[in-house]
Amino acid sequence: MFARLARFVVRHPWWTIVAWLVAAVVIIAFSPKLTTESDQGDFLPSKYESVQAMQIAEKAYPQQEDTSSLIVVKRSDGQPLTAQDTAKVTEAAKSLNADKPPSVLNFATGPQAVAPNKAVQVIMVPMQGTSMADSEKQGDAVKEIRKDLPALLKGSGLEAKVGGDVASFVDNEDSFNQSFEIVGIATFVLIIGLILLIFRAPLAAVLPIVVITVTMQVSMGLIGVASKIFGFSGDDSLSTIILIVLFGIGADYYLFLMFRFRERLRAGDDKKTAMITAVERVGEVISSAAAAIAVTFLVLLLATFGVFSAWGPSLAIAVIVMGITSLTLMPALVSLLGTAVFWPSKAWKKQPKGSISQAIGRGVGKRPAVAAAASGLVLVVLALGALGFKADYDFAAGFPQDTESAQATKDMEKGFPPGLTTPVQVYIKSDGGQPVTEQQLASFSQAAKTAPGVGAVQQPVPGQDKSVARVDLILKENPASNEAISLVKDELTPAVHKAAPEGTRAYVGGATAIFADINAVNNRDLSVILPVAAVLIALILALLLRSVVAPLYLVVAVLLGFAATLGSAVYVFQDGMGEAGVTFQLPIILYLFVLAIGTDYNILMTARLREEAKEGHSPREAAALAVHHGGPTVAAAGLILAGTFSVMMLAPVSMLQQMGFSVAIGIALSAFVMSMFLVPGITAMLGHKAWWPGHGDEPKKAPVGPADTREDYVPSGFRQ
Repeated sequence: MFARLARFVVRHPWWTIVAWLVAAVVIIAFSPKLTTESDQGDFLPSKYESVQAMQIAEKAYPQQEDTSSLIVVKRSDGQPLTAQDTAKVTEAAKSLNADKPPSVLNFATGPQAVAPNKAVQVIMVPMQGTSMADSEKQGDAVKEIRKDLPALLKGSGLEAKVGGDVASFVDNEDSFNQSFEIVGIATFVLIIGLILLIFRAPLAAVLPIVVITVTMQVSMGLIGVASKIFGFSGDDSLSTIILIVLFGIGADYYLFLMFRFRERLRAGDDKKTAMITAVERVGEVISSAAAAIAVTFLVLLLATFGVFSAWGPSLAIAVIVMGITSLTLMPALVSLLGTAVFWPSKAWKKQPKGSISQAIGRGVGKRPAVAAAASGLVLVVLALGALGFKADYDFAAGFPQDTESAQATKDMEKGFPPGLTTPVQVYIKSDGGQPVTEQQLASFSQAAKTAPGVGAVQQPVPGQDKSVARVDLILKENPASNEAISLVKDELTPAVHKAAPEGTRAYVGGATAIFADINAVNNRDLSVILPVAAVLIALILALLLRSVVAPLYLVVAVLLGFAATLGSAVYVFQDGMGEAGVTFQLPIILYLFVLAIGTDYNILMTARLREEAKEGHSPREAAALAVHHGGPTVAAAGLILAGTFSVMMLAPVSMLQQMGFSVAIGIALSAFVMSMFLVPGITAMLGHKAWWPGHGDEPKKAPVGPADTREDYVPSGFRQ
């Protein structure tokens, strides 16, 4: 099949290129855009209590804020606030209300907003809006408030800082933008720079950037069409993830193709024959790798968390398009360019002698048990760290702490419990639809004061629907901390349910409750996704290799690599740097970029092991030759992808640093430990048994020709 495809593409390159251009123009011009959501809570199933609480709030409190900021006022000299000071703050709030920005509901303060120790007074600033346009308006409102406050408090001896979620976003927007700019620039620089270093040819370095960029646009168009047909949407991060995935696998497949193309040119083939043979040899590898990754992504459809289930089809479409591009458009372009793609270098003509990959291959071939045991031990030791994994939901703690919003939070905590910014919202709803009485609310508020972790109980707020009332509970702990999330899930929620007055039911909502439900959903999803993905990857490998044995240890290696990567993050960030935990998104990010994409390298190496065995080499010789010839491809691809992610460690945001480090380590382990040592070592040890029950390694013909002139020559250490 791949031979026929290769012959058509190479013999009719212009037809292929024109067909691609026409399809790209049509898809990009007429496809609808993918709709996105930004609220993580919107992706939770309705069976979770935090979602039910949100649904009650939407009906009973149609004017309820969607997000909020707060103004923290204190004396410049650090002394307690006086009655004159609190009067001035109240006057400032009235002035702000007289000319409030459109996205602001009101500026609320009063005696209850003065800290018991008089250290600070707070003005709450509830806001409405959840769309991207609303977020921009909210950010503008924060900037306007900050501009107005100094004049309102001038000469009073008071100073104010604006904090809260919106203010934090405003303060850290530059950090995020800078981080993504760094990653974006680094992606292009590393891909171009490393491919330029490998081939010493400008055209060879620029070509994949152009093709992957076109593929990205086509993929987004097809994803938009699919989203309308099947009714799914993504979150704000999806386009960035698709971009990284496409550049990762696109660079991999390009290198798979180009290394084989160069290898055949060195063997004496003309440019068209060389490309036909290259596509024929790596076509099965690329298609199998793309299928494995696409299936791995589609398994996300089993997730109950809506973000993940939306990522699945979108990423699968992008990967399939990239696989098709790599086997059609890319070969067509290179076959037209021929050896000019390597201009001005002439290094493609020469077979390197005494390469590092040759030395590694020789070592693995001679001592496969040592290679497998040593690499396996490294992975196991790292994987043990995953047992101590703790999910961290505190985004604010990972941002720079010298911003105004961060300082406002610190000032606020001098007089109030940390949970003031993000209260636990309890909705008391009567069973029969009758109004909730003041006596019932007073009874509940009194009981809630002694509930676990509660630092204060705010005044009940009746809903527009009188059968509902809201009581905000202020936590003593940071509401985004692991401790607070566990507290809400395991202790506070049961206590609140028990304290609900007779004839009513209590629903626990708010950000901390949402995080607690997300934690439960994540644990459930990973427990389903990982084993299903492992089984499907094993089936694809079994079809590729016509074997039952090899897929088993390959899948175990991939899962071990996943655990080793997560363990590495725990060792570095939790144990080494003393952080409270690792960002809760990390396991799914590692699933996407390490378990899925890292499978590429194992597939390439295993296919090369089988190919060398078919050439008549013994299992140890095949291992040596596979590492020798496949090693540079895997190393180059792994280096580009790991290098791209490692640049994220320069970002001033802890979450991005953790993701960058972890994915870079995971890709490095996949490329340089599993593919170079573990997989070839185990395969060489098992020998013919690795391909049972098939005969995938059965020689087609005996090696011919002088060993030193053939591309698949036997290293001197194995010559008979």
